[in-house]
Order: sequence, then C-alpha cells, then structure tokens
Amino acid sequence: MREHAVVVAGAGPTGLMLAGELALAIVERRPDQELAGTRAGGLSARTLEILDQRGIVDRFLAEGQTAQVTGFAVMRLDISDFPTRHNYGLALRQKHIERILAGWVNELAVPIYRSLEVTGFAQDDRGVTIELSDGASLRAGYLVGCDGGRSLVRKVAGIAFEGWDPTTGNILAEVEMEEEPPLGIHRTALGIYAFGREEYEIHDGKIVFAKEGPIGVMVPEKNAGAMTEPTLDDLREALIAAFGTDYGLHRVNWISRFTDMSRQAMAYRKGRVFLAGDAAHVHSPVGGQGLNTGVQDAVNLGWKLAQVVKGTSPEALLDTYHAERHPVAARVLRMTMAQVALQRTDDRTEALRDIVTELLGMEEPRKRIAAEMSGLAIHYEFGEGHPLLGRRMPDLDLVTSDGPVRVFTLLQDARPVLLNLGAPGSVDIPRWSDRIRLVDGRYDGPWELPALGAVSAPAAVLIRPDGYVAWVGNGTQDGLQEAVNSWFGPPG
Repeated sequence: MREHAVVVAGAGPTGLMLAGELALAIVERRPDQELAGTRAGGLSARTLEILDQRGIVDRFLAEGQTAQVTGFAVMRLDISDFPTRHNYGLALRQKHIERILAGWVNELAVPIYRSLEVTGFAQDDRGVTIELSDGASLRAGYLVGCDGGRSLVRKVAGIAFEGWDPTTGNILAEVEMEEEPPLGIHRTALGIYAFGREEYEIHDGKIVFAKEGPIGVMVPEKNAGAMTEPTLDDLREALIAAFGTDYGLHRVNWISRFTDMSRQAMAYRKGRVFLAGDAAHVHSPVGGQGLNTGVQDAVNLGWKLAQVVKGTSPEALLDTYHAERHPVAARVLRMTMAQVALQRTDDRTEALRDIVTELLGMEEPRKRIAAEMSGLAIHYEFGEGHPLLGRRMPDLDLVTSDGPVRVFTLLQDARPVLLNLGAPGSVDIPRWSDRIRLVDGRYDGPWELPALGAVSAPAAVLIRPDGYVAWVGNGTQDGLQEAVNSWFGPPG
C-alpha cells in the first residue's frame, strides 16, 4: 500500500494550491487539467497577494488581464486606491489558472494519481485508508476533500451540508450561431442574459471580444430546481422568449447549468479528514468569490498540516482551520445571496438596487464592501489588540542590513517571520530559531490597511506563513512567547 503524509482528493485550484503548499499526493479523476465549460473567470486582489507570497504571481499576471473586476451584484467597485501592490482583479479563466498551478505543482514533484477517484475511506487513530476506483488503496496521515460541491469525501465523512435550496437557475453554453448576438450583459424583464467569446481584451475597463469564434451564452431558466442536463432546445426556447430569435443557433459545443444554491459544511474537520473549497461551501458564482475562497482555504490549512505532520505543533492547531475559515465562507454565502437578490428584475428590486448603488458611490461604503469582495478585509479573531492583529500583513518595502526586501519575499518559503522594526536585537526568540525567521528591518512609510485606513506603526510583528499577523509588539516582548508557542509549537 502506497503511503503519504497527506492525500488530497481533487486537483482543481484548491487541491493544487494545497499540494503546492505541502508537496503531497493528489487523487484526480480527470486525466489532465482540461476543463469543459466556463467556470471561474479571475483572481481577486487577496488571492494575487497569496500567490505573490509564494513567488509565483508573475506566472498568472503574464497570462491574465488586470481590471477593476471587483463588484457587488452589477455594480463595479474601484479598488485602485487600496494600499496593496495588487489593487485590481485579474481576468483569467479557470482552465488557465489550473494549468499554471499544475505546472508549479509538477516542479515540486507532487505525485498525482490521475484518472482515479476516491471511492471510500476509513480512518483510525493513526491515519486514513483511502480506497481508489482501480481497486488499489492509499494510506495517509490525513485526507483533504477538495472534490467539489458533490464531495464524496464530505458524504462518507458524514458531514452535514446545510443551507438554502436554489431560487434561480441559469444555462451556460458554448454554441455556434449563424448571426452574432449582442455581445455583453443584458438586463431584461426575464432576467440577466450574457453573450461573449473565449478570446477578449480589456480596454479602459471595457471588454472587447474577438470578432470570430464560438459564442458563450448565459441565459436564465424558469425551473431553478432542474436536475437533468439542459438541451439545445432548452437554450433555444430561452433565447426566443427573451429576444424573439435564437440567432441561428445550430450547434452546442458544451452545455451546463448552475443555480444560486447556497450550502456550507457544518464542520471543516472530522478527525483526520478535512474539507476545502467547493467541498466545504457552494454558492452562486455572482461576485466571483468561490475559487478565491477555496485557494485561501488551502493556504490557511497547508502550513498548519505541515507543522503537525512534522511534529512541531500539536493536533489542536488543526482545529483553528475550521474556527478561522468557516466564518469567512459563511459571510461569502450571505454576500452572494444578497447579490442574487439585487439582480432580480421586478420594480421593487430595481428601486432597492438604485439605493444600494447610491450608497456604494460613497467613499466609506465603497471601501468597506470592495475590501470584503476582494478578500482584503479578512480578519481572524485573535483577541483585542493592534488593528493588524489577525489581518493580512502589508507587503512593505523594508530596509535591512542585507539590503532592501519586500515582506512577501520573506514569506516565499512558507515559514513564519518575526519582523523587528525597532532597534536590532530588541526582540528575539532564540529557542525557535530553527522554525521562525527573525528579520531586523526598517520601514519609514505610512501604515495603511484596506477600508480601515491609517494605523499606528508597530515595533514588531509575528507573521504566519499564510501572511496573517499573529502578534504585534509595542516595544516589549509581552505575549510573544505565548503567541509563538500557540501557533508554531513548543521550542525544540
């Protein structure tokens, strides 16, 4: 029986990101990273920061198109004045995101068991025995289900998946048409319709589609609870109802449907089994937070699993994964449900949307909601203290004895960093020097957080491998040893 420290079920963006964090084994039913259909279409500012922390963001920037894609319902929210190097979204289709992540994972020599599925598993006090679709088995210390909204891992683990049934449904398809439909997004009395092409460019914030190629179509459908696959006739009927024509629709390359069903796993951990990404939370794609939330799940879980596997931290550290990430996804579900409600086309919703649009045109509401939609407002509850505590560490330009360095560069090896911004030697943790990097540096610029604005300069900060601040110093080491011991284990 082949053995691994951790096995991940699923090689979508969440599973690939977790594999990169840990260099572990993946079981993936697809033979490669090819995807049929349109799924997620971009990366948020915080996800770009996370990729920057691992030194791979340039791979994505080279292939995507930066744009102010952050928004709420149908309202665009500008984040160009946010204090981050990535004050934008990146338009890049999921198939390209997966391909780039898979290339990174391959460089790390992660074993991927392709064209196989997890068919069952059993866990005991020492690990998990995982059954595969070819009759073979794997043995692992931990199993992480990154296997999508219909997650077998979640079902076998017996974790409840509670929430709200769908109220809206949409057909997605790539088709051939004799006539070109009106490209772009269209609001009608029947709902929101969209036409586009695979290839496009963004100019001055506007999408300019290619002149040739298949047409991507999104249309609402009457039956939100439909369980069967949609057909060409279903699509034709919806087009004629809205536009009086099907534009010469004669071929479907692929077709699928999605709804606004919103559900969340009641527990992200059950013993040695974890859930991440769509296996842990599903919701409408409006707002574009699904893929990004999953990737950030992976980065939160990865360093914690690594420390427990290495024996430097106790198992109790793994409970913080649910404690931190469950509230984040619960908020994402509420935000997407609100956006779906604002997309309705009746007169009362139109009036409500006008008021919300007016509110989001004001500075404070705009900054608050945009920070949330871009992932820059995430705040883990670590108790009272400096505003930085539990929030993302800004990517400052530091001056050190070795020369200038960015904070995110210090995080590329996924190790915690104790950044001393006071007099050299004023903070030190020699008993943890084997696992925490101590950096003496200077930063003379302003300290600013998205939506919150200016904050006071700290004397020192302890930064977790995922980029979140675990302790803030005020000129003393009060609380530092407790924080280090809690997050990174007792001294060796």
